[in-house]
Amino acid sequence: MSTLLLLRHGLTELTGPVLAGRAPGVRLDERGREQARKVAERLAGIPLDAIVSSPLERCQETAAAVAAGRGAEIHTDERFIECEYGDWTGRKIAELAKEPLWQVVQAHPSAAVFPAGEALATVQHRAVQAVRSWNERLGDKATYLVCSHGDVIKAIVADAMGLHLDQFQRITADPASVTIIRYTPIRPFLLKLNETGNITLPEQGSADKDGGENITGSDAAVGGGAGTT
Repeated sequence: MSTLLLLRHGLTELTGPVLAGRAPGVRLDERGREQARKVAERLAGIPLDAIVSSPLERCQETAAAVAAGRGAEIHTDERFIECEYGDWTGRKIAELAKEPLWQVVQAHPSAAVFPAGEALATVQHRAVQAVRSWNERLGDKATYLVCSHGDVIKAIVADAMGLHLDQFQRITADPASVTIIRYTPIRPFLLKLNETGNITLPEQGSADKDGGENITGSDAAVGGGAGTT
């Protein structure tokens, strides 16, 4: 069972008011660097078999903060890069919200294709394929981290939850948040979503030590289970 930690990059000067997309040179600002430092501290107790990142600077910098002190290499994977927003890149969100395509992105994102850019369905396909290839490469006992972008993370989560891409706007991935998915032979389990506090991992195949229901592998806890506390 591979365990994937999805980390969104920290804040930049453009995050929020402007759609940065793949614009070059967009780096973490002072807030983002502090977020990266803090998320590295939150993740310090979790062994990672690999740290993977989008090639864009803001992700590379966030991933570097996690890798610091671990002596870990950062693997760059183009499939985790931000959506190619094409002509929307670098424009103010307030302006884009007036575009007819905006409502498609909100209500029917599986049909959204950005002018001179990429389809959101393509983003999901490449990102999910990347996750599956890393799961296979690292093995079923691996725990690894991928630092990527909000829409990419939301698309991966939607796939893991069995949701149509049209539902992915219901998912949130804040800057420097951690989302955890465990992949089993039958189904993925969403363990944490948009976590900005302390981060712990439940044991793989955790069991109820009080003699109750033993949950292993791909089984779900009927009734909800006792949790990890």
